[in-house]
Amino acid sequence: MVFRMVLLKLADWILYQLLANSCYRAARKMRSYGFFLKNQSLKSSQLQAPSFPNVFKCGLENRGSDILVCDIHGGLLRTESFFPYFMLVAFEGGSILRAFLLLLSCPILWVLDYELKLRAMIFITFCGLRLKDMENVSRAVLPKFYLENLHLKAFEVLASTGSRFAFTSVPRVMVEGFLKEYLLFDNVTGTELHTVGHYFTGLVSDSGLVLKHRALKDYFGDKKPDIGLGSSSLHDHHFISLCKEAYVVSRDDGKSGTSSVMPRDKYPKPLVFHDGRLAFLPTPVATLSMFMWLPIGVFLAFFRLFVGIHLPYKLALFLGIWSGLDLRVKGCSPSRSGHRKGVLYVCTHRTLLDPVFLSTSLGQPLTAVTYSLSRMSEIIAPIKTVRLTRERKQDGRTMQRLLSEGDLVVCPEGTTCREPYLLRFSSLFAELANEIVPVAMNTRVSMFYGTTASGLKCLDPIFFLMNPRPSYHIQILEKLPRELTCAGGRSSCEVANYIQRKLADTLGFECTTLTRKDKYMMLAGNEGIVQDEREKSQSIGK
Repeated sequence: MVFRMVLLKLADWILYQLLANSCYRAARKMRSYGFFLKNQSLKSSQLQAPSFPNVFKCGLENRGSDILVCDIHGGLLRTESFFPYFMLVAFEGGSILRAFLLLLSCPILWVLDYELKLRAMIFITFCGLRLKDMENVSRAVLPKFYLENLHLKAFEVLASTGSRFAFTSVPRVMVEGFLKEYLLFDNVTGTELHTVGHYFTGLVSDSGLVLKHRALKDYFGDKKPDIGLGSSSLHDHHFISLCKEAYVVSRDDGKSGTSSVMPRDKYPKPLVFHDGRLAFLPTPVATLSMFMWLPIGVFLAFFRLFVGIHLPYKLALFLGIWSGLDLRVKGCSPSRSGHRKGVLYVCTHRTLLDPVFLSTSLGQPLTAVTYSLSRMSEIIAPIKTVRLTRERKQDGRTMQRLLSEGDLVVCPEGTTCREPYLLRFSSLFAELANEIVPVAMNTRVSMFYGTTASGLKCLDPIFFLMNPRPSYHIQILEKLPRELTCAGGRSSCEVANYIQRKLADTLGFECTTLTRKDKYMMLAGNEGIVQDEREKSQSIGK
């Protein structure tokens, strides 16, 4: 009995003294320290005039041998906040639950100082995350958002220099791939993360967070780099003051009359392929809006899906537009000759729903052929779908048979592309039909992409239809004249290339020679072939 009372008192003391009082003191310290930092930063920003010139005043001549140092956040991007990029890693590399947890932490992050905030975000984002998933996000997701947020003048200064070095407090794995592949940096110094096996622990390695000014001194010693780019914060002022010339990349650059937005034609490397579901930069407000929309979006997606599958064309079209779908159609069904064969519609490929929207717009049943389609997508498809085998002769016979039964839809790119580019067209379709109708298709989304290279393809239609106002633009071109087909003496490659150029001109896109294999090897590390259960069992049996 006495022993039990001693244990109870000991437990009560531990809970009260070590936990309750400690948490109370920590909370008071955190609150006072957070507001102290905010007040100090406010006072310092009011009292301290900018001591470095704006980056727009930096000359670009004779910089070929100069050494430039910067941080990607505040030095190269138009926004200083690194929260959106942690959110991209949490959502695309982790899960929606991890992303929601990171969003819930925003009020706490707001009162923390810079170091504690960064450590907290690293822990939430990376704890239990697989190294492979982070590599995929770094290679296929983040570059798109980094390129869209590049500061134009900062990039021009960067491009004029001979050597480039980055020093950042954010994890190196988040920025190194982009900086070296797209901006040709010589070296990237960032915070190293602790790992166990193939997983991140969410903790920083023993070396701790990178302090940029100390890391610069350790790397260059007594030598001063020629140019330093940074933000107007005190941390960056210490950092760029170690350079011969220092320039501030300010958010207010646009007020000077010179735009800081990076146009697509000035990207250091064309952005043809990228992956991930999010189509917007997930700032805290934008992410909160997404989670608030999510229940409505899921309901709308299934409603639109049900309407498209079970209702007649005209009624499905009316209800789809009523639910927010933006469908614009130009052109009409082509005139038919006396041939028994059906018409071959040759479409650009934006999502798996391309043949469905074309069939609904024409108000007639079509058959779609595809190289790779998940079993779920085949089940829910409201039109007939036939899977090809990638064996040219066998696929040719299959398509000939389908054309003899009715109209056929083919996407000769073989895979989807989100950006304004057309991949190389397979020439097989040109050998099979003379009644060829090119169809230019384009989509726009504001919240979710309806395509993926490494995720679940069966969810592609759902994600596209979850957008508040998904947009489909369809332009049916005139039927190809007989003299431009194989029957008129043209080779199949000439026909395919002509149609590719015609569709690209209609959409304002650019033709490429890239293929399906190029896309999947870059984004997912495989050839993008979806096997059904029967094929899998056969391959295992071999």
